Amino acid sequence: MEFTVWGIITAIVVGLIVGALGRLVVPGKQNMPIWLHMLIGIGAALLGTVLARAIGIATETSGVDWGELLVQVVVAAIAVALVAGVGGRRRVTR
Repeated sequence: MEFTVWGIITAIVVGLIVGALGRLVVPGKQNMPIWLHMLIGIGAALLGTVLARAIGIATETSGVDWGELLVQVVVAAIAVALVAGVGGRRRVTR
């Protein structure tokens, strides 16, 4: 996998979108700041690309690779659910 400047910029932009979609997919209210969702989205975009290429879903297309995007959103949703679950357990309400 080759990382270029445009590839990294694209990963950041796609990551922001994937982070927002991951937040929408997870049910309930997540007590997390939006910047954390964005950071999770960027990581999920990169990890989702690696996973999609490893299992043979990602292909070089001239348009949107919907299979790769689906893997990225699933990874983001899992990450948001895990982080929201861990963060939600630490709060003590009275």
